[in-house]
Amino acid sequence: ALTDAGTLAANYPFATIDPNIGIVPIPDPRVEKLAELFGSARTVFATVTFVDIAGLVKGASQGEGLGNQFLATIREVDAICHVVRAFESTQVAHVEEALDPARDIGVIEAELALADLETIERRLPKLEKEATVDRALAPRLATLRLVRDVVASGEMVNRDPGLTARYAQHLPDFHLLTAKPVIYVFNMDEEGLGDERRRAELSSLVAPARALFLDAQIESEMVALDTGDREEMLAAVGQDEPGLERVVRAAYETLGLQSFLTVGEKEARAWTVWAGATAPEAAGVIHTDFQRGFIAAEVVDYDKLVEAGSWQAARARGLVRTEGKSYVMRLSDVVEFRFNV
Repeated sequence: ALTDAGTLAANYPFATIDPNIGIVPIPDPRVEKLAELFGSARTVFATVTFVDIAGLVKGASQGEGLGNQFLATIREVDAICHVVRAFESTQVAHVEEALDPARDIGVIEAELALADLETIERRLPKLEKEATVDRALAPRLATLRLVRDVVASGEMVNRDPGLTARYAQHLPDFHLLTAKPVIYVFNMDEEGLGDERRRAELSSLVAPARALFLDAQIESEMVALDTGDREEMLAAVGQDEPGLERVVRAAYETLGLQSFLTVGEKEARAWTVWAGATAPEAAGVIHTDFQRGFIAAEVVDYDKLVEAGSWQAARARGLVRTEGKSYVMRLSDVVEFRFNV
């Protein structure tokens, strides 16, 4: 439903054999508004790529249910979106028979930890040997030993901000699963979505990680509807937007990303940069030559540009700023770059 890819979703374990990959646009009405205002020929949204693997079971890290194969697939991802069943149904099978989200989360986290522990124990002896020769590796070795102790105790690295920062500095090439940021998406039925107490309980299970709630059955049905019918269906279940749009935005924010906007006759477009990116770095996202030859960025706030109605009018009102190499991009920026080729 997330990627509208027509992927098999069957009522039996391990229906997914190969990973399913989908590229999903980030909903952004600003892009459409700019395209309308400037008569742009097309709109281009920022995107997030999702890699869907089968549900994991106990023993996955040792190959149960092809689990170690799936875990290898997601080693390279930047964040994990953990979909947790939170609805009762005799019509939909569960590998453990009884519903228990806390148990299911625990199973997944244990398997991620076991897989990471295997990676650590395989690479630690080599690093210890190298550190006896190269003293500069001492911080890397100390961090790996600390991470090993945390993972061996059954804890997730990503729950400790200080340790996560040390890991990112010294061990990013390890691609540990327990160190990746996680979004928890609880798949509920309509009754569950309306139960605030139940949602609060589920949120507390995963705090401080982000928790989202949706009914995947409804979401999959909405994918096939046109805009009018989709809005009618959303109103019927008391929502103002599809749950999937919240998932996509949450993924973007969890990854520490933001977008800036460009607009012209050819296209209105949202570009992705890391939060905190400078103007030259943002220019480099468009083309590396833009970053190398960066002179300045002409920047205007989106709301002010829309109010002015055009670049010319915005300049006439003094709303367009000229920013240099140290400027840090903001979420509301609409930009034109000046550069030397």
